[in-house]
Amino acid sequence: MDGTTLKRLGTISKDRDNNLNLIRALAATMVLVSHAHPLAHGPGAIEPLQAELGHTLGTLSVFAFFVISGFLIPRSFDNSSSHVSFLVARALRLFPALLVSLVLVALVMGPIATELSLTAYLTHPKTLTFVPLNTTLVNLQYTLPGVFETNPYPTVTGSIWTLYYEVLCYMGLFLAGVIGMMRRKWLMGLAIFCLLVAWTAIVWLEPPIHNRIYLTIKLAVPFAVGTAFYLWRDRLPISSVIVAALVALTWILRDTPIYDVALIVTIGYGIFWLAYVPGGMIRSYNRLGDYSYGIYIYAFPIQGFAAWAYGPMTPAMNVLLALPATVAISVLSWHMIEEPSLRSRRWLSARLTGQRQAKTGRV
Repeated sequence: MDGTTLKRLGTISKDRDNNLNLIRALAATMVLVSHAHPLAHGPGAIEPLQAELGHTLGTLSVFAFFVISGFLIPRSFDNSSSHVSFLVARALRLFPALLVSLVLVALVMGPIATELSLTAYLTHPKTLTFVPLNTTLVNLQYTLPGVFETNPYPTVTGSIWTLYYEVLCYMGLFLAGVIGMMRRKWLMGLAIFCLLVAWTAIVWLEPPIHNRIYLTIKLAVPFAVGTAFYLWRDRLPISSVIVAALVALTWILRDTPIYDVALIVTIGYGIFWLAYVPGGMIRSYNRLGDYSYGIYIYAFPIQGFAAWAYGPMTPAMNVLLALPATVAISVLSWHMIEEPSLRSRRWLSARLTGQRQAKTGRV
């Protein structure tokens, strides 16, 4: 067994010296690679790993994102000075960069790629509703008038649909924290167990349920697994031997109803091994920044623009054309939008808390 066998996740995850930024950036890049197939060949294109693992590379990457969030968000809740501070931090992480990306897509990329005249495009109802509808995350608008209509996959933005479910997970965790469930591990454990059973039953029985309920449960599972890793981090040993054992067990369970749960647990455990065990030069990536969110929200429109500008292409060509521009814009997004927004969270939290206290004092 390796030298990390007796090390607990709680011990090695106490500081920010880890590989999570790099893992998230790679996961976002894998979403780009996955989407290159339908963007190049149209809906229904077979994507990487879909036949072997039952999920696309993009879905596996989304599972990874939700596991990581499930681990980090409860820690953020525990470390927040107030409930307001927690909510402000979460909002600033998601919405400023999202808003800027939507404006750029609608008002820069859209006028370039649309088949309509500039006046007709800018005054079209769907152009006017694109930013506000997508900022709410509830009823997304995936197209812009006259944009990418000749593409194999005529959609302007396709990745941000998961943000709605991420916010739902945040709010579920927030509610659990507010009512005290986070302090009662047995109760959280029971809730997580019931969620895993519910998802297993859905996979097994395939009941007719609304798609939003289906997706909420599906994405809540990796988030809940990440939360379980956080809650029991002080008891969880991190070892490459356990990684190998989980991979083998998951493969054995491949044709059973609990395969999805086993796969997500394995992904989660593997992520935390990769995040906290390998060290050395690889940790220097943290000096660059957290570019994963920018890659995630900008990749799809840039890939669509590449398909529109260059015509028919292979998935590999789509990746080669879109990835450099996506990374470049993501770097700018982090340093110009995301990081400055996050730096303002304490000031904004104090302002909101002060206003609330002032109002309370007048009652």
